[in-house]
Amino acid sequence: MGRLFWKFFLSILLAQVAATIGIGGAFWLRDQARQRPAPTLDSGPPAAIALDAAAATLRHGGLPALRQMIGEVRRPQIYVLDEQQRDLLGRSVRPDLLAQAERILASGDAEGEAAARRLRAPDGAQYLAFVSRTYGRPEGARGRRPDGPGPGLMPGMDPGFGRRIGQIAGIVAAVLASLLFAALLAWYFSRPIRALRSAFEAAAAGDLAPRFAAGPKGSDELSDLGRDFDRMSGQLRALMDGQRRLLHDVSHELRSPLARLQAAVGLAHQQPDKVANSLERIERESVRMDKLVGELLTLSRLEASPKVARREPVDLTELVDAIVGDARFEVTQAGKARTGIVVDAPGPLPVEGDPDLLWSAIENVVRNAIKHGAQGGLVEVVLRAGSGTVQVEVLDRGPGIAPGDLPAIFEPFFRAGASRTGVDGHGLGLAIAQRVVHAHGGTIAAANRDEGGLRVTITLPFGHGKAAA
Repeated sequence: MGRLFWKFFLSILLAQVAATIGIGGAFWLRDQARQRPAPTLDSGPPAAIALDAAAATLRHGGLPALRQMIGEVRRPQIYVLDEQQRDLLGRSVRPDLLAQAERILASGDAEGEAAARRLRAPDGAQYLAFVSRTYGRPEGARGRRPDGPGPGLMPGMDPGFGRRIGQIAGIVAAVLASLLFAALLAWYFSRPIRALRSAFEAAAAGDLAPRFAAGPKGSDELSDLGRDFDRMSGQLRALMDGQRRLLHDVSHELRSPLARLQAAVGLAHQQPDKVANSLERIERESVRMDKLVGELLTLSRLEASPKVARREPVDLTELVDAIVGDARFEVTQAGKARTGIVVDAPGPLPVEGDPDLLWSAIENVVRNAIKHGAQGGLVEVVLRAGSGTVQVEVLDRGPGIAPGDLPAIFEPFFRAGASRTGVDGHGLGLAIAQRVVHAHGGTIAAANRDEGGLRVTITLPFGHGKAAA
């Protein structure tokens, strides 16, 4: 058991023990208040009648009859004491009542005979009789027979002793119950915290497997905390897997151009007359590696800081026209003049964001459509204004994407059908485009067209203000 368990245990135990003692003490004080008789003698008519009856009973029936009579009478309460000042029923007599009765008899007041008087038995013995004014149950009557002590008590034993034993036993039982419930509650609260600590230790050692998914489906805060930990560990596991996969892909992508560079350098050494061809290949591979490193740096910045630091008004129509113009020029220079690129835009469409990042995102999508579109096919770029949004659709007439590969085309280094089409590339363009669009609060999606080809849709929030030229 850890320290947290004992803190829970002692706190709950002390609270319950304090409550038990407080409630038990309140009941004990109330019981004492009810048990305490008033220290006065009754001098009313009922008391006088009771004393007359006691005198007549003693005179005609003797001491046994008197003892039976005062044992059966509960109201009023009659005390009869012998010459040694012992009650005939063995009850304890309050000293203040005895003193008050003796003062009344010593004063010789005739009216005092209604509260106390001397009784004479046939054998000449004298007894002191008086009536106590009490409220509630008569003193000494609880569990007591008229002719002796209560059941289970030895003669002469204080009848309140059993009551006190019962009260103490009740408090002890309450404390033991508090001890049990405190232990159960402390265990209940500390168990999930210990499990969380074990999970954190395992995570620190590299084990990010879920640990609370198979547990009880509770609805308290500790259960929610366990599920949050599983969700956090799952995200960390996915991030670490993605980083490992990215590192593997980067090393694989860099290995191929490096191998070609080494081959070109070796060829230049072996065939000095072909140095020009080797230098051309070295330059081409260097450009390819520089482009790959630039794309990796862009992707790394977007993943490290998903928010856009620079925001300004941008006319999306003007931006798309410039991108398409550059693409047309490159298509013409590459001998793909039959591949057409058209733009359909209703007019200026302002958005807010980083012009360079937006240029990179849309350019990557357009270039991807040109690379993967059918030779001589048409690439369309359609701009629309929606309800508070601006949409850019890039459509090609290529082979499309296998339905199973559609969810993965925005992952880094994913190249669907690269070996089949022979298209060069690193598979980072759409991944960069997705990060840029998400950083601007938009969405990007891809779907196959019914008539063949791929449709990539970019949705951005509509901007306000004058667009930058």
